[in-house]
Amino acid sequence: MVATPSVSELRRAKFARRLPGELSELDGPAHGTVSLPLHLAWSGLSQFDLDQPRLRMSCYRIVLAEGQHDDLVRYLNREVLIDLWPVLRTLISQDVRNVWENAFDELTDALKIS
Repeated sequence: MVATPSVSELRRAKFARRLPGELSELDGPAHGTVSLPLHLAWSGLSQFDLDQPRLRMSCYRIVLAEGQHDDLVRYLNREVLIDLWPVLRTLISQDVRNVWENAFDELTDALKIS
């Protein structure tokens, strides 16, 4: 008999399907204002000034939680993500955090430096 996957396992599989192959694919802006589409920012703010630390963190939280593959590579920036990761990982769901950290050693390496 095949065991039914848990809700967490299903969520992790959903997030894993969205991942880029490598962090280098994340080619989003590092500065300036980003306007997220309605399918990402469906409640609250939709424009984020990436030069403002709190707004940058909010933007990244939304994109990680709601974004599809194309959104991730369009709105996230590799260097910014690595820089934010030590704090950002505490603000996102455990499922998202585990998927990203299991896929990309660069993120766990950032934890050793901070």
